[in-house]
Amino acid sequence: MNRQDPELSLTRRYRFSAAHRLHSPLLTGERNREVYGKCNNPFGHGHDYVLEVTVRGRVDPRFGRLIGLEKLDRLVQSALLDHVDRRNLNVELEEFTTLVPTTENLAEVAARRLAQAWPAAFPEVAARLERVRIQETRNNIFEVSAPVAEDGKADADQVTQSRC
Repeated sequence: MNRQDPELSLTRRYRFSAAHRLHSPLLTGERNREVYGKCNNPFGHGHDYVLEVTVRGRVDPRFGRLIGLEKLDRLVQSALLDHVDRRNLNVELEEFTTLVPTTENLAEVAARRLAQAWPAAFPEVAARLERVRIQETRNNIFEVSAPVAEDGKADADQVTQSRC
């Protein structure tokens, strides 16, 4: 690969459904209802999410592609979708035992999980995880950039979790 070759981005879209309840143990019941409104329903509610995973790099001249889509699909499936699709995020996703399962936090969790799994899935690929974007509703879309380490790969340790 020539360093003069332009970088390009590839975005792959996935869909999953999950339920959650927005509720912080740090707030009173009344304050939770004020902050989260109908999303604080004690029985939870669900969304049909759209996840976009964007990778960036240079096309490998041997294959004429940035990355193998099948490998990317397997990574996203095993690192994330198997854990969130048709799940109650509050109960079934380890990260949300301490985090409120807002879609902001879900995007950060997704980016961290993918960044951590990236080196094992793509040890010899120059492409790197660039961003994760999750559409919760037609009007609510959340995006997080994957931090870049000095070697140009996503740095899972730098993906931080925001707290309510």
